[in-house]
Amino acid sequence: MKKENIPNMLSIIRFILIPFIFFSVIYQHYIEALIFFTISAITDILDGYIARKYNYITDIGKLIDPLADKLTQISIICALTILKILPWWILTIIIIKEFVMIVSATILYSKKDVVVYSKWYGKLATTLLYLAIVCSLIINQFNISISFRIDLYLYYLAIIATIFSLIMYSIKFKFKANYNRQ
Repeated sequence: MKKENIPNMLSIIRFILIPFIFFSVIYQHYIEALIFFTISAITDILDGYIARKYNYITDIGKLIDPLADKLTQISIICALTILKILPWWILTIIIIKEFVMIVSATILYSKKDVVVYSKWYGKLATTLLYLAIVCSLIINQFNISISFRIDLYLYYLAIIATIFSLIMYSIKFKFKANYNRQ
């Protein structure tokens, strides 16, 4: 294996972890899910760090890295929704946003002179969503009975950040589309 493929292999590990995370949540093995989710997050951080530090950025990596992130998030949110820990509308909003982002990114990637990078608002939405997921797993693992569901409020913040992110990326996409027509 070439050193240049290390970031892509780390992304592939994240794809492999998705069913383990999903079924750990479904079977209410929240500590296992948290461990797999943490390993996934670490490989995500390493993937990006190695790719940028050593300039191992590849076209396939630009596609599979964010796809692994999105599928991981959606699978966990889906499992939590199936268990009725989360309301269905949270899953719906996240799926719609990710679908729009994937379609937009695909269109932009098809243009040779366009590079798509995540921005701070996308990273904020992802971070809030990850924090909410971790809180949900911990609260449900230890059957913490609290009147103030901090995980739900983190999901609400993540949804607000997600909608803001979608708007900002849409504006950037529209701007790039108009610029490329000129």
